[in-house]
Amino acid sequence: MNEADLRETQAGKIVVKPACDTKSPHELWSGPAEAEAGALKVRLDDLHRAKIRLADEVLVVGDYIGDSTRAEIAYARSLGKPVRFTHPEVDPDA
Repeated sequence: MNEADLRETQAGKIVVKPACDTKSPHELWSGPAEAEAGALKVRLDDLHRAKIRLADEVLVVGDYIGDSTRAEIAYARSLGKPVRFTHPEVDPDA
């Protein structure tokens, strides 16, 4: 995702991307606060949808799409946002 950020920025685009990778360990969502992980995910999902609403287009990075990304693609398309893929073969609507 960082490489895509650099390339899009170099191309003159403003990049707004997810800021938290909750699959990687971090003190904000590991340990005792882990019980709040569900609430954190809900808040982060809400923020990510807000970022999608702000976007002119959505770039999906990577060669795998999980349930969350699939839902974000559907949400972006429901808003009429163009969706591009670094790996077009993973487009669920292709």
